[in-house]
Amino acid sequence: MNSKDTTKGMGSLYYVMILFLICLILISAVYSVSIGQVHIPFGQAMDIMVHTLTNGHWGSLHQVDSESYLNIILQVRMPRVIFALLIGMGLSLCGTIMQAVVQNPLADPYILGISSGASLGATFAILVGFGSGALLSQFGVAFGAFVGAMITSVAVLVLSSIGGKATSVKLVLSGVVIGALCSAFSSLIIYFANNADGIKTVTFWSMGSLASSSWEKVPILAVVVLLGCILFLFQHRVLNTMLLGDESAITLGINLSAYRKFYMIATALITGTMVAYAGMIGFVGLIVPHISRGIFSADHRRLMLGTLLSGGLFLIWSDILSRTLIHNVELPIGIITSVIGSPLFIYMIVKKGYNFGG
Repeated sequence: MNSKDTTKGMGSLYYVMILFLICLILISAVYSVSIGQVHIPFGQAMDIMVHTLTNGHWGSLHQVDSESYLNIILQVRMPRVIFALLIGMGLSLCGTIMQAVVQNPLADPYILGISSGASLGATFAILVGFGSGALLSQFGVAFGAFVGAMITSVAVLVLSSIGGKATSVKLVLSGVVIGALCSAFSSLIIYFANNADGIKTVTFWSMGSLASSSWEKVPILAVVVLLGCILFLFQHRVLNTMLLGDESAITLGINLSAYRKFYMIATALITGTMVAYAGMIGFVGLIVPHISRGIFSADHRRLMLGTLLSGGLFLIWSDILSRTLIHNVELPIGIITSVIGSPLFIYMIVKKGYNFGG
């Protein structure tokens, strides 16, 4: 078999794997909307989903036992599944981009202090507040988290650019410093706050949750995440060049410093939006891209789409586990992703033997 046949065979396998992931996501989504405190038979859940998504052209509601099933799936569970899919895709996307930007496979979307900035903004919104306006009172936490994430990202970008170009090492170090400063201010606010309910809310928010998902929030999240996905799907050449280093990029005529700044702002926007709506969900952006490289190769032209679908599938099942592990109790989804991600992270370190400069 010559190299052309081998390449063609690998390409066919790649598309089969992508199709398989899409089918798994669809089946998982139907299963996710069928389970909960009110159990809905899988077949009836599928009929409702197909009937709704095809605007009544396919599927039938004649077999549905209760009209309440329709409201439960369409008004409560479908937005949650869409949230899980979008946030899983977004976190995996940002993880892949950050790992290329800092040239480190152990990076994740929160490595540049974005999570600490979002946490500071949300803590301020919950315990201090923004005022009595109707809009801010309704979206105060989301607004605070988003503003905190964006301000932190700009601060990291400015700090890493002092004295020269923003290199991967300077970005990481700046992120650690700014993140530590934000964490300190968050702790200071919590320490002086005389609000037990607010502190409880901050604690729950910091562990991540999809419980606040709703149709009103889906459009903004969908626009930000999907536009980011479309943008970076066409950036595979630059991302591959980043893995080669700055010297190789110079010979190819690519200004990696400018791309790093642009990618950082874009990922901060995406991450800030996701953190604003769902809180802190760790390890997705770290683990999923790393596993996807072993399946789809390190070439970002194939890696990006596979990582997006894998991240969405992973978070859908994490949400299923968060709702079903303990009867009538919903665990924060960040706990589930951390419990799954931590052993995999340890395995990565032990197997690869990462050390300074390697």
